[in-house]
Amino acid sequence: MEPTAGPGQLLAISDLHISYPENRALVEQLHPAGEEDWLIVAGDIAETVEDIRWTLATLAARFRKVLWTPGNHDLWTHPKDPVQLRGVARYEHLVQVCRELGVLTPEDPYPVWQGPGGPVAVAPLFLGYDYSFLPAGCATKAEGLAYAESTGIVCNDEYLLHPDPYPSREAWCRERVASTEERLAALPADLPTVLANHYPLHRHPTEVLWHPEFAMWCGTELTADWHRRFRVATMVYGHLHIPRTTWHDGVRFTEVSVGYPREWRKRSQKPGTARRILPMEEVEAGDRGAAPGVGRGRGGTS
Repeated sequence: MEPTAGPGQLLAISDLHISYPENRALVEQLHPAGEEDWLIVAGDIAETVEDIRWTLATLAARFRKVLWTPGNHDLWTHPKDPVQLRGVARYEHLVQVCRELGVLTPEDPYPVWQGPGGPVAVAPLFLGYDYSFLPAGCATKAEGLAYAESTGIVCNDEYLLHPDPYPSREAWCRERVASTEERLAALPADLPTVLANHYPLHRHPTEVLWHPEFAMWCGTELTADWHRRFRVATMVYGHLHIPRTTWHDGVRFTEVSVGYPREWRKRSQKPGTARRILPMEEVEAGDRGAAPGVGRGRGGTS
C-alpha cells in the first residue's frame, strides 16, 4: 500500500462515454478543486483505446492521483477501434496505457488516502459479472438470456465483450473475484476501504432499473457480502446511469455515472461533475433515492 499525506478530496466519476462530443466537452471542463484531489474513474470511458488514452492523460495532468477500473465499453473489441485485441489481452493493454500515464489500475497496490476522512485503502476493482442477477422466475443463465431476448433487452456485451482466453465471461468474472478477494483479505484488519468497481457489489441498486432483466449484466452475487467483510466506507460504482446514493447494511453505495447526453440533459444537476467520496458529504446521510430529475435507470442494448 502507498501512503499519501495532505489535504484534498477523493472524487469519483464514471460512464464518461466521450464518443459523444457533448461528453468529451464535459471532460475538457473537469478540473479538481485543489491540487491534492484524487479522482476515481469507474469505467466506460469509451470504446477505443485512443479515446481512453486521451481521457486518462487529460485527467492525470490535472489531478494528484487518478485511479481507473474498466467498464464493459472499455473492454469491447469494437469494429471502429484499430486496436482489435480481445479479452484479457485488451485489458492488459489498457493497464499498460495507464502505467505509461501514471494512472493506477486494479493491478497496482491499493493506495491509502490520508486526506480528510482517511486513512482508507482505495481499491479500484475489476470483477465483471456472471449472470447471477437473474430475472424473477429464471433459474439459469440460459433462461435469463432467453427471457431478456424476448423483451428486446440484450446487452451489446454479448457481441463485443470477449472473454478470451477464458471460455466465458462468467469464468473470467469468477477468477477476478477470487484473486481480488484474496488481495482485499490481506489488507490490515483495522483499515477501512473505498471499493470502486464499474458494477455495484450488491444487487440492490439494480432494483430501480426500468428493465430489471438488464441486471444480469450488472454484477455478481459472489460479492454480496463484501461491503460488510471489507470494512467499506463507500462502494463506488457506475454502469446503471442512475447517479444517486443508497445505503445498505449501513454502508454507502454511490453511483457516479455521467451517462449519455439524452440522460444527463434531463437532470437538474450540472453534468460532468465528479461526486465527492471523502470527506463524506453530510447531506448524503438522507440521500437514499434517485437524485432530482433522475429517472428509473437504463436498459436497452448498451
